[in-house]
Amino acid sequence: MTGNMAGPAPDVDLDPDPEAVPDVPANPWHALWAMLVGFFMILVDSTIVAVANPSIMDGLQITDYDTVIWVTSAYLLAYAVPLLLAGRLGDRFGPKNLYIAGLAVFTASSLWCGLAGSIEMLIAARVVQGLGAALLTPQTLSTITRIFPPGRRGVAMSLWGATAGVATLFGPLVGGVLVGRLGWEWIFFVNVPVGVVGLALAVWLIPTLPTIKHKFDVIGVALSGIGMFLVVFGLQEGQGHHWAAWIWAVIVAGIGFFTAFVYWQSINRDEPLIPLQMFADRDFSLSNVGVAVIGFVVTAMMLPVMFYAQVVCGLSPTRSALLIAPMAVASGVLAPFVGKLTDRVHPRPILGFGFSVMAIALTWLSMDMTPTTPIWRLVLPLTAMGVGMAFIWAPLAATATRNLPSHLAGAGSGVYNATRQVGSVLGSAGMAAFMASRISDEMPAAPAGAAPSDLAVLQLPSFLHDPFSAALSQSMLLPAFAALFGIVAALFVLGGLGRSPVRKDEGDEVTDEIPVYDDGYDDDEYVEYVVERQAVAPPVPDVHDDATDVIMWHRPASKREPSVDPTEFTHNGFHVDDDASRHRLSDVSEPRPARHYRDDSAEVQTHGRHSRPGD
Repeated sequence: MTGNMAGPAPDVDLDPDPEAVPDVPANPWHALWAMLVGFFMILVDSTIVAVANPSIMDGLQITDYDTVIWVTSAYLLAYAVPLLLAGRLGDRFGPKNLYIAGLAVFTASSLWCGLAGSIEMLIAARVVQGLGAALLTPQTLSTITRIFPPGRRGVAMSLWGATAGVATLFGPLVGGVLVGRLGWEWIFFVNVPVGVVGLALAVWLIPTLPTIKHKFDVIGVALSGIGMFLVVFGLQEGQGHHWAAWIWAVIVAGIGFFTAFVYWQSINRDEPLIPLQMFADRDFSLSNVGVAVIGFVVTAMMLPVMFYAQVVCGLSPTRSALLIAPMAVASGVLAPFVGKLTDRVHPRPILGFGFSVMAIALTWLSMDMTPTTPIWRLVLPLTAMGVGMAFIWAPLAATATRNLPSHLAGAGSGVYNATRQVGSVLGSAGMAAFMASRISDEMPAAPAGAAPSDLAVLQLPSFLHDPFSAALSQSMLLPAFAALFGIVAALFVLGGLGRSPVRKDEGDEVTDEIPVYDDGYDDDEYVEYVVERQAVAPPVPDVHDDATDVIMWHRPASKREPSVDPTEFTHNGFHVDDDASRHRLSDVSEPRPARHYRDDSAEVQTHGRHSRPGD
């Protein structure tokens, strides 16, 4: 092994992902803004139907709450299941191509949704719409990972997360205005011109990135898809079938398919849909828990809030949407501040604060959902809800993938987005079951032989407002309880205070712990040595930048070499990352480069320490 040190490394911007270097656009922000157009639109559609549910029920003459909630659940289910595969498809055929294909499918199916004349046709169109959204979503996160250098990746991730948060709140607001002025069909028609503009921007601004050949885990897709459908179907249809034995059998079968899916991923040595080694990173695992919780909470809470506002309070769709406007405004205003805070402060207190505020706000809202509550009192907990969400989306997005290696970027983004959608679809199905149960217990039975027009939800008699609002108030406790799991997950986040994102590759540890030698040697000054010995295993070749010929990355030998005592003290310009099996160049992109120092105030055996940039 040969090591040499000729002085400080040149002041160049080094990206630890060599795959991304040849194709990084001059200004990656243009590509990001183009992708966020489509990403924002598909997330708006995750929650936009919530405000239109009462109008859809009356317009299509539906009396069953479970049936109309399928309009949301079908979209979320079709969105969630293919996400894992879509990430790999993006790696194989190029994220730009998959993004454009997904946005085209989504735009065309939006037109179909608006033209649907029956609930069955609307649900079918929503399934196709969800498939288009699934193709699009993972390409956004994986492209950000590949085109942004580490120093700016945190801000880009925060903007991506903030967009997700604002879009889910913006959906009911836009939906209320469109339903109140033009009719429920226009919540889908509005996607068509926006989608066309998004397609033009995508073709123009999104760069073409190198592709990676993948094998596709068809068995994994089938197992996860069947398992998800069975669980969601059982939860959503359980109350309508009085939780019969076959409903429980369907749910248990779904859990069984999920178990088989996890087992298959553990034994599939080719290319599993979910490389389970990703979950060895605690932050990635906990971020997935957190994003599932936030997806569950946002989707679940919108249903009772919108029914309460329109049925009990008598608000129009537009005014009911304005009721939650403070939530969207608070989240949007605080998002830039939280994005900057995420790069400077440990994510644990940020996420803990966000989930705590969310749980308190939902409980507060549940207590205020009565027929006599003035509207202004509802605005307060909803505003607090927006504050909590602002402190959740951006830190989660920035924390989730910061330590994943580049070859898992597509799979990692697919898992993260799929987990969010799994949380959303479970929130929709869980709320459908819980809300139907509460309404069934609180409300009197409908008269026998009543016509659908007599049971119009928007024309509920005033004497039924008390039991109906009580049922909705109790339903709101479900997302409040779910938010507690987010608090628990936040407590165990490791984070990376003051450190740039570091990508970890698989492999053995670099070396055993090197013993400390106290021979009075002080390495405050850089010294050039060359120490040679016969290598047992050849090292992996260094990666050089083609333009500058600067070493950009160095990995140790693929096999562990026997531990030997050093023959001399040397400094070869590389530092060993904590818990990572590779070396890196001293970070010179910070105002103060990494250096050696001696802590004279400590014990004798303290020379040769490494300081982090800025210390």
